[in-house]
Amino acid sequence: MRALVTGARGFAASWLARALLEAGWEVSSIDRRQDGPSGLELQGIAGDVSDLVGDLRDQELVLRALRDGSIDCVFHLAAQAIVGDANASPVPTFETNVQGTWTLLEACREAGVPRVIVASSDKAYGPHTDLPYTERSALQPVFPYDASKAAADLIARSYSHTYGLPVAVTRFANLYGGGDRNFSRLIPETVSAVLDGRRPVIRSDGSPERDFLYVEDAASAYLAIADALSAGGAAGEAFNAGWGRPHAVREVVDLVCELGPGDVEPDYRGTGNPSGEIDVQYLDSTKLKERTDWAPQVDLREGISRTLDWYAAHPEVRPSADG
Repeated sequence: MRALVTGARGFAASWLARALLEAGWEVSSIDRRQDGPSGLELQGIAGDVSDLVGDLRDQELVLRALRDGSIDCVFHLAAQAIVGDANASPVPTFETNVQGTWTLLEACREAGVPRVIVASSDKAYGPHTDLPYTERSALQPVFPYDASKAAADLIARSYSHTYGLPVAVTRFANLYGGGDRNFSRLIPETVSAVLDGRRPVIRSDGSPERDFLYVEDAASAYLAIADALSAGGAAGEAFNAGWGRPHAVREVVDLVCELGPGDVEPDYRGTGNPSGEIDVQYLDSTKLKERTDWAPQVDLREGISRTLDWYAAHPEVRPSADG
């Protein structure tokens, strides 16, 4: 089996590429060039992945990767995924997340790709009072990043219902684990600070609540959904994946401080929820569990421990490594 993974130089997609290789797949990638070592290099699998560098919005580039008809499944994870950047500069976010998605899907339709999985997000649901989110919950985003993922979600499913392209959509909880170099995010920044003996700066009062999914559990969910598509089900559908229970930011930060070396106290510099973010989010994953037998294996404590170990072993990627 051969997979194309968009964004495989990044965080979650590099873990997915690793899981695919371990499962016996051949893997190729399309991604933009980036500074520093890629996720593929940090995973030690760069030599095992055929890596095409370019912009996903270039349809000819995507078609070249698909044209020989050898791709059995496309996993579309490439995105501008930083909420703060989306709020500050919405247009590049819409171009990457929305235009990039329709460009890829149109190329998949032309090439007759038999399976496509598009990464949406729990953020696509927007704020709800009725939680946890189920796949039947309305998509009602109010912020630019959330809207971009909801748009990509709807476009992807439209390609299944209108053109028969076998597309499934994933809506996963907040992913975390080793290799996330977006240090504006809670867990990588807190882990990096604790390992360096400095106080982690928290942009809220610690009260916002999120569902957290360890990155290897996310990779196994992608593989389970690919199997469901192969079996003739799941096309045109969305699937949640998470633990189904929220953790307050303060709980996560305290756990990192407890499991990390030294003795540091967090520096909370906000009140309530940061601007442009949703206060409480968590997911019901019953559908995915019933359809595929998937279930998360790594709880928050174990996941934080593994994440601390990864960043301790890779000081070169932490912000403090270069001063």
